[in-house]
Amino acid sequence: MSQFPNAKQPGEKVPSVTFRTRADGDWKDVSTDDIFGGKRVVVFALPGAFTPTCSSTHLPGFMIKSQEVKSLGVDDIYCLSVNDSFVMNAWAKDQGVTDELKVIPDGNGEFTDKMGLLADKKDLGFGPRSWRYAMVVNDGEIEKMFVEPEKPGDPFEVSDVDTVLGYLKEAKAVAA
Repeated sequence: MSQFPNAKQPGEKVPSVTFRTRADGDWKDVSTDDIFGGKRVVVFALPGAFTPTCSSTHLPGFMIKSQEVKSLGVDDIYCLSVNDSFVMNAWAKDQGVTDELKVIPDGNGEFTDKMGLLADKKDLGFGPRSWRYAMVVNDGEIEKMFVEPEKPGDPFEVSDVDTVLGYLKEAKAVAA
């Protein structure tokens, strides 16, 4: 039985939530409408800032190939994790993120829970975290999901930048 029976599917709308972010020393509420409204967006979600696969491969891959992703009809790239804004901003700074992508702090896991992809990582001392996935969202509607297989540990097989790029290239060719 799936750990994520309520995971959102292509054709469904992303959940409506407000993210508590910090910018220039002030709190700034950012809604899902702000992020997804009228845009085609790639989101990749991961278990935690500063964790090994997230820091060595997942985030850097999207940073390195951000222009290629955007050249295929994507307006913005977001990295989401169930971490607070202070942690996400510190991690982005540590990773050298500039304008390649933006980070989304899902501090209470509300968005992740409503996506149906909140994972129990208590065995690692993490508590509830996001399962690793990526998605393409077009004006708030999920176009494509890339959810990692339900295997022990932290699988990283289908939410990588190259898999997302493959889909975007194929979608562009079909539309042409």
